[in-house]
Amino acid sequence: MVIDEKGEQLGVLETSQALTMAQERGFDLVEVSPVAKPPVCRIMDYGKFQYKQNRTQQKAKKVETKGVRLSFKIGEHDLLVKKKQVTKFLDQGHNVKVELRLKGRERAFKPKAREKIKQFLESLGIEYKMDKDIQAQGPTLSVTISKNN
Repeated sequence: MVIDEKGEQLGVLETSQALTMAQERGFDLVEVSPVAKPPVCRIMDYGKFQYKQNRTQQKAKKVETKGVRLSFKIGEHDLLVKKKQVTKFLDQGHNVKVELRLKGRERAFKPKAREKIKQFLESLGIEYKMDKDIQAQGPTLSVTISKNN
């Protein structure tokens, strides 16, 4: 089965006949679906097709996960700096992973650390959504947030 550059079906043709037809028109013969019975081929400018595909892949926005690490005894000014970082990352469209690492005797205060993370998230002042609830992995409590659209 052969389809021309305008999208019209030309019917079932011999391979050599389809190749000469494509060369006469200045295009390439590209096999679109080899598993179909009969195989489907298309007459097109393959270089232009590849160029358009690469352009659309480059334009697709890549979402990264940025990280912000808090500590149990973090100062007020440091909290303000971290809030600015988080809001900047969320405005750029990234996901943000907020971590609070407990050291030594602080490990006994996991509920207080959980509260600290909740207070930090509430003080952001922007709408966000949590992908999962706050998770504990060893001495580290973490949560991933993204902007609420």
